Amino acid sequence: MIASFSRSESNCWLYSKVRSLSNAVAMKKVSMTDIATALGVSKNAVSLALRNDAQIPASTRQRIQEAARKMGYERNPALGRVMSMMRKRGAGGALGTLAVFNANQDRDALRTHPTVPSYLRGARERSEALGYAMDSFWMHEGGMSGERWLEILQSRGVLGVLFIGLMRTNRLPDFIRPVIDAFPCVVTGVRTREPELSFASVDHHILALRAYEKALELGYKRPGLVLDGEIDELVDFRFSAGYRAGQSRVEPCCRLEPFTDLRSARERPELFREWLEKGRPDLVFTLYNVVRRWVEQMGVRVPEEVALAQLEWRDSRPEWAGMNQHNDLVGAVAVDMLLGMIHNGEKGVPQVPRATLIGPTWMNGRTIRTRHHQ
Repeated sequence: MIASFSRSESNCWLYSKVRSLSNAVAMKKVSMTDIATALGVSKNAVSLALRNDAQIPASTRQRIQEAARKMGYERNPALGRVMSMMRKRGAGGALGTLAVFNANQDRDALRTHPTVPSYLRGARERSEALGYAMDSFWMHEGGMSGERWLEILQSRGVLGVLFIGLMRTNRLPDFIRPVIDAFPCVVTGVRTREPELSFASVDHHILALRAYEKALELGYKRPGLVLDGEIDELVDFRFSAGYRAGQSRVEPCCRLEPFTDLRSARERPELFREWLEKGRPDLVFTLYNVVRRWVEQMGVRVPEEVALAQLEWRDSRPEWAGMNQHNDLVGAVAVDMLLGMIHNGEKGVPQVPRATLIGPTWMNGRTIRTRHHQ
């Protein structure tokens, strides 16, 4: 469950930003208080004049601005941005707008994909709790160039961009580079290679390792893994690496090679049958519902003869046991990362990309026995 923030809690967060930024301003040689003292006006008048606010007469504004220039006052742009945000929040408006790019080849992935909507749900809930609006776009919209996307985002006052939905590649297309160069950007779900951006995702290595350890705890001796090799490569082989790390806990005779030719098996299920009969796993980890159908078509009883565990458990299929990736939380922390980059004035491809990895949770279900004995 994603923590929600009240308006007062969100304002506390903003006030903390103001205090830290105010300290930076205080380190400068000249402050608004210095200007106010020199001219015999209030600090508020100085603040309004430096923003060119019409509440201050034009002649007074000009006098204050000229004095500030001569005294060497330098306005902190980050502080001004946060103060502007607070004024908007006090008036009941959004603090700003974030953009979500659906990077999936399917236009409707944000709504219909088995995984992608949970990223979006978490991102929306967090951004709304913190007072930000969110617009969504399909990155592969026909006839759109990076320059055109940049014009649209700038015209809507977008502050930062989330990329959601990369499923078959960890590379963003070249045409979107103008957007990446102009805005702070965060990717959810995978680590991108070209360009390499900051990202949030489940910790795939720990997920597979903890799942294997849980199987051993429940008494299983020969866990197997069924996984599309392209998906494993997409996450830098962290699924299979975690699985092989788990195999170090068992005797060599119980270490099964993963079955990764899932695409061919969809056309020729006998490939899966051969793997299952040769390896004789007592539990199979997978990401795919089709594996259960194949097992049952072989006349093998689940979980009495072979148990099944999903590596991406969803509340829409609670009968499965497996690992909850908490993709809604991934979306939420991606927003947190993006807001931090916005307030730090970051944009473009970072020299040192950052990652936030979310820990998974084991969920019991009817596809596995909670105590297994051979």
